Amino acid sequence: MTTVSEILHFLEELAPPERAYDFDNVGLLAGFPEKPVTRVLTALDVTEAVIGEAETVGAELIVAHHPLIFHPLRAVRSDDATGKKVIRLLQGGRSAICMHTNLDVAFGGVNDALAEVLGLRVTGILAPEGDGSWGLGRVGELPEPMALDAFLARVKGRLLASGLRYVSAGRPVQRVACCGGSGGSELDAALRQGCDTYVTADLKYDQLLRAQEEGINLIDADHFCTENVVVPKLRASLLGRFPDLNVTVSQVHGQTARFY
Repeated sequence: MTTVSEILHFLEELAPPERAYDFDNVGLLAGFPEKPVTRVLTALDVTEAVIGEAETVGAELIVAHHPLIFHPLRAVRSDDATGKKVIRLLQGGRSAICMHTNLDVAFGGVNDALAEVLGLRVTGILAPEGDGSWGLGRVGELPEPMALDAFLARVKGRLLASGLRYVSAGRPVQRVACCGGSGGSELDAALRQGCDTYVTADLKYDQLLRAQEEGINLIDADHFCTENVVVPKLRASLLGRFPDLNVTVSQVHGQTARFY
């Protein structure tokens, strides 16, 4: 029977942990390496609701993107939000594997999933690292130019976003950069690569103003929405390697931000 450690090893082949950023915390963050697994729940975050869902469906393992434990954890207590989740997982005999920035930069990871959903033919990496064969974000092309309004409707609809923030440069959309999650720091990279449009999330005022001045369409499509696209990909990858597992995508975790 498949164990937690076997699943971890496979996921680390897909997204090598050594490529995670220095600030990050990835891997098996809570649980039981040698415990057999019959059912896996995939989600963007390990929330209380997601843990409850795992309990309901009988999943012994949660595979998530964002780390369950991010900052140094000096104590595990039931009156602390993170400690409470760790205790709940362990008391239920459940484990949590988190693949964060290593999944952001991996081929087939967050940014390839985002580019695919947006309908882009990937032509390069937005911010190459190492030998240039991997890195954060993607640059791609649409088959034909689109009016910005039509592209905004595509982004909102395909990412199931409750709303978008954007800056229009008055340009049609064809050469597009994308970066799931907080990608405002890569605006310069999108400009250097000659992109007319950049799709990311968590943009600050100065970044929106800069885009207006530099003449690039800039779209904030929400952190959850730009990254959750990888969760079904995780499910497909796990089923491809472990066809006997029952792997489901969380149905209770959704976009945190709402627009009034």
